[in-house]
Amino acid sequence: MANSATDIIRKGASDLLILRLLSEKDMYGYEIRKEISHRSRELFSLTEGALYVFLYRLSEEGYISERKELVGKRRTRVYYRLEKKGEEYLAGLSEEYATVSKGLAYFYSFEGGEDDAQ
Repeated sequence: MANSATDIIRKGASDLLILRLLSEKDMYGYEIRKEISHRSRELFSLTEGALYVFLYRLSEEGYISERKELVGKRRTRVYYRLEKKGEEYLAGLSEEYATVSKGLAYFYSFEGGEDDAQ
Protein backbone atom coordinates (compact mmCIF):
# COMPACT_ATOMS: atom_id res chain seq x y z
CA MET A 1 0.00 0.00 0.00
CA ALA A 2 2.84 2.42 0.82
CA ASN A 3 4.30 1.96 -2.63
CA SER A 4 1.06 2.96 -4.34
CA ALA A 5 0.76 6.07 -2.16
CA THR A 6 4.39 6.90 -2.89
CA ASP A 7 3.78 6.40 -6.61
CA ILE A 8 0.75 8.71 -6.51
CA ILE A 9 2.74 11.40 -4.71
CA ARG A 10 5.70 11.02 -7.08
CA LYS A 11 3.45 11.14 -10.16
CA GLY A 12 1.56 14.20 -8.93
CA ALA A 13 4.71 16.04 -7.91
CA SER A 14 6.48 15.22 -11.17
CA ASP A 15 3.47 16.27 -13.23
CA LEU A 16 3.25 19.50 -11.24
CA LEU A 17 6.94 20.34 -11.74
CA ILE A 18 6.95 19.52 -15.46
CA LEU A 19 3.70 21.34 -16.24
CA ARG A 20 4.73 24.37 -14.17
CA LEU A 21 7.90 24.73 -16.24
CA LEU A 22 5.99 24.31 -19.48
CA SER A 23 3.52 27.00 -18.37
CA GLU A 24 6.42 29.45 -18.68
CA LYS A 25 7.76 28.36 -22.06
CA ASP A 26 8.20 25.41 -24.41
CA MET A 27 11.12 23.26 -23.32
CA TYR A 28 12.99 20.13 -24.40
CA GLY A 29 13.63 17.14 -22.13
CA TYR A 30 17.18 17.85 -21.01
CA GLU A 31 16.22 21.46 -20.30
CA ILE A 32 13.29 20.30 -18.14
CA ARG A 33 15.53 17.91 -16.17
CA LYS A 34 18.15 20.57 -15.53
CA GLU A 35 15.61 23.22 -14.55
CA ILE A 36 13.83 20.93 -12.06
CA SER A 37 17.14 20.11 -10.43
CA HIS A 38 18.31 23.74 -10.44
CA ARG A 39 15.13 25.28 -9.07
CA SER A 40 14.82 22.69 -6.31
CA ARG A 41 18.45 23.25 -5.33
CA GLU A 42 19.16 19.64 -6.30
CA LEU A 43 16.46 18.24 -3.94
CA PHE A 44 14.38 16.97 -6.86
CA SER A 45 15.72 15.20 -9.86
CA LEU A 46 14.38 12.89 -12.53
CA THR A 47 16.42 10.40 -14.46
CA GLU A 48 16.17 10.76 -18.21
CA GLY A 49 14.16 7.54 -18.40
CA ALA A 50 11.70 8.61 -15.71
CA LEU A 51 11.26 12.06 -17.27
CA TYR A 52 10.34 10.62 -20.64
CA VAL A 53 7.83 8.23 -19.06
CA PHE A 54 6.09 11.29 -17.59
CA LEU A 55 6.37 13.30 -20.82
CA TYR A 56 4.97 10.47 -22.96
CA ARG A 57 2.04 9.95 -20.58
CA LEU A 58 1.29 13.68 -20.35
CA SER A 59 1.38 13.81 -24.15
CA GLU A 60 -0.90 10.77 -24.54
CA GLU A 61 -3.39 12.34 -22.13
CA GLY A 62 -3.43 15.57 -24.16
CA TYR A 63 -1.89 17.77 -21.47
CA ILE A 64 1.14 18.59 -23.56
CA SER A 65 2.11 18.40 -27.22
CA GLU A 66 5.46 18.08 -28.89
CA ARG A 67 7.19 19.52 -31.91
CA LYS A 68 10.49 18.60 -33.47
CA GLU A 69 13.00 21.28 -34.34
CA LEU A 70 16.23 20.93 -36.24
CA VAL A 71 19.25 22.00 -34.19
CA GLY A 72 22.36 22.40 -36.28
CA LYS A 73 22.55 20.39 -39.48
CA ARG A 74 21.53 16.93 -38.29
CA ARG A 75 20.26 16.98 -34.74
CA THR A 76 16.56 17.13 -33.94
CA ARG A 77 15.28 18.37 -30.59
CA VAL A 78 11.76 17.67 -29.31
CA TYR A 79 10.12 20.63 -27.61
CA TYR A 80 7.13 20.14 -25.30
CA ARG A 81 4.29 22.63 -25.05
CA LEU A 82 1.56 22.99 -22.45
CA GLU A 83 -1.94 22.64 -23.94
CA LYS A 84 -5.22 24.08 -22.62
CA LYS A 85 -6.15 20.73 -21.07
CA GLY A 86 -2.73 20.74 -19.36
CA GLU A 87 -3.33 24.24 -18.01
CA GLU A 88 -6.53 22.99 -16.39
CA TYR A 89 -4.78 19.92 -14.99
CA LEU A 90 -1.96 22.12 -13.65
CA ALA A 91 -4.49 24.41 -11.93
CA GLY A 92 -6.05 21.40 -10.20
CA LEU A 93 -2.67 20.00 -9.16
CA SER A 94 -1.64 23.41 -7.82
CA GLU A 95 -4.79 23.60 -5.69
CA GLU A 96 -4.18 20.09 -4.35
CA TYR A 97 -0.56 20.98 -3.58
CA ALA A 98 -1.64 24.13 -1.72
CA THR A 99 -4.15 22.14 0.35
CA VAL A 100 -1.64 19.39 1.19
CA SER A 101 1.02 21.99 2.08
CA LYS A 102 -1.40 23.84 4.33
CA GLY A 103 -2.47 20.60 6.03
CA LEU A 104 1.14 19.59 6.63
CA ALA A 105 1.93 23.03 8.05
CA TYR A 106 -1.03 22.73 10.44
CA PHE A 107 0.02 19.22 11.38
CA TYR A 108 3.62 20.14 12.17
CA SER A 109 2.69 23.29 14.07
CA PHE A 110 0.03 21.55 16.18
CA GLU A 111 0.63 22.01 19.89
CA GLY A 112 -2.47 20.30 21.25
CA GLY A 113 -5.38 21.85 23.04
CA GLU A 114 -8.30 23.48 21.31
CA ASP A 115 -8.56 23.86 17.56
CA ASP A 116 -6.97 27.20 16.60
CA ALA A 117 -7.39 26.69 12.84
CA GLN A 118 -10.93 28.05 12.68
